[in-house]
Amino acid sequence: MIKKQIYVVFVNPKLEKEFEELKEGKFEGKKLFAYISRAIEDLKHNPSSGVKIPKDLWPYEYIKEYHISNLWKYDLPNAWRLIYTIQNEDVRIFNVILEWFNHKDYEKRFGY
Repeated sequence: MIKKQIYVVFVNPKLEKEFEELKEGKFEGKKLFAYISRAIEDLKHNPSSGVKIPKDLWPYEYIKEYHISNLWKYDLPNAWRLIYTIQNEDVRIFNVILEWFNHKDYEKRFGY
């Protein structure tokens, strides 16, 4: 049996750039960079280490823009959320980071 390689990627270069810019930001940005970096390491070891979001709660924007077939939430410290989808290929698994935001913006996006 072949073990699948696991990758964590950003949905687009703009989001990856925003992530990298957190490293150079103020205190809160640096903390968020560390939280997301830890989440990325966790996802490399276990792609489903987050919480699967039921389909009836998926924001329409994600379905329309990214054509997702699953959606996951990884809880970060200080009520931040990392949203990702898993793409499974024959020999690779991709965790695709779609977005991260604070709890207030998360609730707004998901209509809570």
